[in-house]
Amino acid sequence: MFRLQGSKVLAVDMTGDAVKAKNGSMVAYDGQMAFKKLSGGGEGLRGMVTRRLTGEQMTVMEVRGQGTCWFADRASEINLVNLQGDKLYVESSNLLATDAGLRTGTTFTGLRGASQGNGLFTTTVEGHGQAAIMSDGPAVVLRVSPQFPLSVDPGAYVAHQGDLRQSFQSGVTFRTLLGEGGGEAFQIRFEGDGLVYVQPSERNTIAGDV
Repeated sequence: MFRLQGSKVLAVDMTGDAVKAKNGSMVAYDGQMAFKKLSGGGEGLRGMVTRRLTGEQMTVMEVRGQGTCWFADRASEINLVNLQGDKLYVESSNLLATDAGLRTGTTFTGLRGASQGNGLFTTTVEGHGQAAIMSDGPAVVLRVSPQFPLSVDPGAYVAHQGDLRQSFQSGVTFRTLLGEGGGEAFQIRFEGDGLVYVQPSERNTIAGDV
């Protein structure tokens, strides 16, 4: 149902079914569409409370209809992710749209989120279906295996999926505080088996200032 039209526009073909998308991201449609603003990206009262506590706020709309609806957001690059019962971890600002049947929520990220300047929690998408995530420039999808762990700059991290463990690595030393560090004071280390989406651009982060 999800397909890319170019690299910066998502086309969704619908036959009476629905998708959830970032509020205001519709750029065109044909056929008959109905738009309904939802309270947020998570599910139920627990999800609403969690978002209120964490600040991982999403403004989401449900789009239902017959025809094709096109979505985009500030000319960001769009990447399609197929979920087959697994869970996708993605910053809410990088999530464009999901199948209506996918469950969304929040999870604790700890120091990794703090280093990105995105808070201590991130958005999760889980189930069977498709999601569209955004990146600043074409994202690359890097494989992590037990033999080959991966370290990622917090400012370039977009999302990950699979059976991955993440830890926060800091190379801050006394020399860093004197302005003589190596320029890459923080990384996120992924171990296990899965995929990590990395963009060719580094957003401003707390780590980037060290």
